[in-house]
Amino acid sequence: MSAADIARDTFQRHITENAYPGRGVVVGRDGSGAWVLIYWIMGRSDNSRNRRFTVDGGVVRTEPVDLSKVEDPNLIIYEALLERPGVQIVTNGDQTRTIHDALASGGSFASALMTRDREPDAPNYTPRISAMLDLSGAEPSAQLAILKADRCDPARTDRAFFRPPPPTAGIGYGLTTYMGDGNPLPSFTGDPLLLPCVGTPVEVLDAYWNALDDDNRISLAVKSVAPDGTTAELLVRNRHD
Repeated sequence: MSAADIARDTFQRHITENAYPGRGVVVGRDGSGAWVLIYWIMGRSDNSRNRRFTVDGGVVRTEPVDLSKVEDPNLIIYEALLERPGVQIVTNGDQTRTIHDALASGGSFASALMTRDREPDAPNYTPRISAMLDLSGAEPSAQLAILKADRCDPARTDRAFFRPPPPTAGIGYGLTTYMGDGNPLPSFTGDPLLLPCVGTPVEVLDAYWNALDDDNRISLAVKSVAPDGTTAELLVRNRHD
């Protein structure tokens, strides 16, 4: 079974047929071989659904649709995509800023995330999922990480880091927060998923938006990255626009 076949099968099972994979990050290459980052958010509660993405240059932030309806902004309002010279960062929480600032002061992706824990939203203990694309060196480098509650003691955090080789065109590596719907929500398990990034950024945006459960999907962003690591194109779709 080829990587493309695995990616299509995983996309069908984990995204299209899954009512609630939760938030998701993907770092990969589109059909032309250009690097892309994908990030989406989903929501079941009114507080989670009261959000949309806003864009400022290469930065994507979440913001409330109706400020008067915000119950708790701590885990739902954050910078989702940030960039440094030659580096692109995407995460599902305010650890985006933690990674950005650590890199600015000489730290690393891993050292930044060693200072963070899974989200404190018992009983779900939502994982923190993060990805970084570094095009500043001689060879491109992709890193992913998931921080989730320890299975023996949810007060503690398990941290897993992944450094896969660059994928072939049309393939990405992805993490989601959950395996599916439930109460409590089951945290993601296993290695990063192989997922498709086929076609142009617009086609990638359409494919993921149409695959996500139409009742639970909230916002989706696709960022195309230039060879020097800068933002080439940034597309956003919101259910509340």
